[in-house]
Amino acid sequence: MKVTPTAIPEVLILEPRVFGDERGFFFESFNQKAFDEAVGAHVEFVQDNHSRSARGVLRGLHYQLPPHAQGKLVRVVRGSVFDVAVDVRRSSPSFGQWVGVGLSEANHRQLWLPPGFAHGFIVTSDSADFLYKTTGFYEPHAERSVRWDDPRLAIAWPEAALPPTLSGKDAAAPLLDQAETFA
Repeated sequence: MKVTPTAIPEVLILEPRVFGDERGFFFESFNQKAFDEAVGAHVEFVQDNHSRSARGVLRGLHYQLPPHAQGKLVRVVRGSVFDVAVDVRRSSPSFGQWVGVGLSEANHRQLWLPPGFAHGFIVTSDSADFLYKTTGFYEPHAERSVRWDDPRLAIAWPEAALPPTLSGKDAAAPLLDQAETFA
C-alpha cells in the first residue's frame, strides 16, 4: 500500500496495490495491520456505511464532537467524487484548512480522516457509491456540520458539479466561525 500525506499531514491518501489482467482486478481493500502501520497507531473501526448519490449531490461537511468523535476511512466503489477534509480542531495550526482528493472506482484511492476533521464530498460522475468505515458509532446528538460554501474555507469544489444538490440540514449548516468544533 502506498501512503501519501496530504497538505494536512494527519489526513492520508492510501493507495492499495491493484492486481489486474483481462479477467478484472483484485486488491486488498482493508488490512488492519497495514492500516495501523500507515497511520502509526491502532485504529478500531466499529461501523461501515454505504451511500449512493447522483451527480452534483454534495454531502457534508459533517463531523461528531467528543466523546463521540469519528475517524473515517473513505472510498468510492462506483463512480467518482471530490472528497474534502476540513480541520475543525481550534487548537490545531491547520484549523480551518482543507484538503481535497479525487476518489474513484478507477483509482481505488482511500482517504483517512482522523477524529477532528469535518468530511464532505461532491459526486462528479453520473452517480457514485461511497463506502466508509468509522471509528465511532453514529450519534445524532453529537453530529455537527459546517457550510460547504463558507468563504473562510474557500473550498475549490469542481465547477462542473455546481451548483450542488444539498439536504436541508446541509443547506442550513453554520459557518465555521459559528460552529461548535473541537477545542
